[in-house]
Amino acid sequence: MEELAYIPSPSRGVLYLGPIPLRGYAFCIIIGVFVAVWLGNKRWIARGGRAGTVADIAVWAVPFGLVGGRLYHVITDYELYFSEGRDWVDAFKVWEGGLGIWGAIALGGLGAWIGCRRRGIPMPAYADAVAPGIAFAQAIGRWGNWFNQELYGKETNVPWALHITSSADGRVPGYYHPTFLYESLWCIGVAFLVIWADRRFKLGHGRAFALYVAAYCVGRAWIEYMRVDDAHHILGLRLNDWTALVVFLLAVTYIVVSAKKRPGRETVVEPGAAEEAAEADGEAAVSFKKDEADSSEPKADAEGSPEEAESAEEEAKDDAESAKKS
Repeated sequence: MEELAYIPSPSRGVLYLGPIPLRGYAFCIIIGVFVAVWLGNKRWIARGGRAGTVADIAVWAVPFGLVGGRLYHVITDYELYFSEGRDWVDAFKVWEGGLGIWGAIALGGLGAWIGCRRRGIPMPAYADAVAPGIAFAQAIGRWGNWFNQELYGKETNVPWALHITSSADGRVPGYYHPTFLYESLWCIGVAFLVIWADRRFKLGHGRAFALYVAAYCVGRAWIEYMRVDDAHHILGLRLNDWTALVVFLLAVTYIVVSAKKRPGRETVVEPGAAEEAAEADGEAAVSFKKDEADSSEPKADAEGSPEEAESAEEEAKDDAESAKKS
């Protein structure tokens, strides 16, 4: 392999600002959350919701999602934390990597449901608004695996191979398929697919979110098949492949059934938001008309209005003529 024909791994995944550790994995997760909330907010407002609602509900969804993602990882890879020679305390070290997207979406959805219920908002509409943002967040978050030198594929000599240099936790230094990069690019494609389909077909009632789930599962299945990290197998397939298959079928079924039972899109996504927007637009229109009317009125000079000035001028002429006659 040529010296420059590979993707280098970072020499370390953490920098220290004095005693404070700055971890690349955590930064990727945080940036992904901000992107998801920002894009979700724009889409929510476009659907007729209030600004800030997406962030308010994310306060519930994000912590639940982090807990769910970690729980899924620890349960499915329990031997990393509870087998002989392992320290169970490591199960709480989220910054070292290990978040299962299936658990994150499941418990994150529960947190979002709680937030939506408190605000009187239909959960499917909220899910549709944030779906592309979640895909972008996953794309960004996968780069956290690059910082940790984890989740790579089989050995390869392709020019974009990932150079693993760490030998910790059973790693073997070498050149491997960068499956983290494949999944990151796939998630970006999924996000744009959902945005396009939502505009083209006016998806509603949770179908945009279901499309995101189905499309992600397709990519996750073939990417998972390439990975070489330890995993539980069922009938020759990795556990996450079976999970992707089941979730894909559920998402497609939901799209079909939902389209028949509730075609179209929700007309109201947040009670009172449309009325507030209309009222604000009305006040703005009245203010604009008033300013326009004020600007069209003739301007008076320092002595008074134009009519008063003309009258004063005529009186001055009359006084002058009277003086000449006398």
